[in-house]
Amino acid sequence: MLKYSLAIFLITTSAAFAQEPGKLHPPKLTPQQSGTTQLLISVSPVNDRVVWAAGTGGTYVVTTDGGEHWKSAVVPGAENEQFRDVHGVSDEVAYLMSIGNDTTDFRVYKTTDGGAHWTIQFMNEDPLAFYDCFAFWTPDRGITHSDSGNGVFPDIRTKNGNTWESIAANMPPALPGEASFAASGTCIAAQGETNAWITTGGSTIARILATRDGGNTWNAYDTPLVSSPSAGGISVAFRDSRHGIVGGGDLNSNTSADTATSADGGRTWNLTNAPPVQGAIFCLAYVRGMHQSGDEGFGYGDELEHAVVITTETEPDFTSGEAAFTPDEGITWVPIPGASGYWAVAFANQHAGWFVGNNGQILKISF
Repeated sequence: MLKYSLAIFLITTSAAFAQEPGKLHPPKLTPQQSGTTQLLISVSPVNDRVVWAAGTGGTYVVTTDGGEHWKSAVVPGAENEQFRDVHGVSDEVAYLMSIGNDTTDFRVYKTTDGGAHWTIQFMNEDPLAFYDCFAFWTPDRGITHSDSGNGVFPDIRTKNGNTWESIAANMPPALPGEASFAASGTCIAAQGETNAWITTGGSTIARILATRDGGNTWNAYDTPLVSSPSAGGISVAFRDSRHGIVGGGDLNSNTSADTATSADGGRTWNLTNAPPVQGAIFCLAYVRGMHQSGDEGFGYGDELEHAVVITTETEPDFTSGEAAFTPDEGITWVPIPGASGYWAVAFANQHAGWFVGNNGQILKISF
């Protein structure tokens, strides 16, 4: 679904908050210069040095020194497209997912030389498809998710990092109007070698679509998030194969932020305490990092196991929005003053995360 929204930053656990018993210390925020004034919609840290981000006007930005310097560029031929998702693999390899005014503007691009050249790997030809987000298990294995059409999710998958195949026949039947929300690219989360979760809305029930075998088979689970043509689950993240968080709300309301957590791989969900923000949660991320190591984690310690950061979107101008974090997956919430107008957030580790948003803004966040 073509949506404009801001993200909410959620954080789980933390020795990072243990400096004084009972007191949560705010994160350090450091503005950085992206080199563009285009809206940046999605961000993907590879590690604490290499980070990719992308947005409107066919624009992407990349840093190889932790954000001290950013290179901004436009993908040739994509000037009228928006990059709603980005996945960085290294300083040389990255994927972009675009939308535009035409069906064929839904494309997956890949570079293997740091952005000097881009190859179109997939160009949509289905008039009912609207691709919202993608996620990867490995540099060569990933999945791209679309809104439903005629009761079918026309999702695609790559097994080799070069070609994409339809897995529509593997997906659960869609509810009437069921869709996801395209903006920060976090409507899908991949974890371990074969686990993935997709959050949906747009219908009478907000659901989680889950696979345990790399997209061969799927189950659909109900969530307690509000759902309607303008509401539902918007962003989802998992810290291991069992524990995850989903956020959303109504994009036509400034008072409907919802988050829920699961401890059984997405089968059941419980609402958390209400985040201290206005608007729908548009992006959330665990502080532990993006890139996973094995089935049960991200390669970091357990000190940030339950910390999450969120960003929100507010009507009517989509230029404002708030951020907050939770050290305990939604039991306790703390606002993040000074982080407004950002669409997405993601972490390499607890010391290196990035917000991206309006007018090319980039804000480094560290706990």
